[in-house]
Amino acid sequence: MAAEIESSGNLNEQQVIMLRLLKNPLPEEDFLQMRKLAVKLLSKKLDEVIGNWEEKQNITSKDYKNLGEGHFRSKS
Repeated sequence: MAAEIESSGNLNEQQVIMLRLLKNPLPEEDFLQMRKLAVKLLSKKLDEVIGNWEEKQNITSKDYKNLGEGHFRSKS
């Protein structure tokens, strides 16, 4: 399997390293904890990206409120 991982052009170096770290199965509780931590990290990063985008686009909570209260039908 290690040879397959190394020869795969679909995985980047970080992915290969993570697979090597998890070569031996973990207890289910440990695996779930790692999975939750990974999701938490990705969620935090996504919040940062969205926050930066909103800042650059001058989007405020008022804009979201207007979108939520408005409708999306085109005026014809």
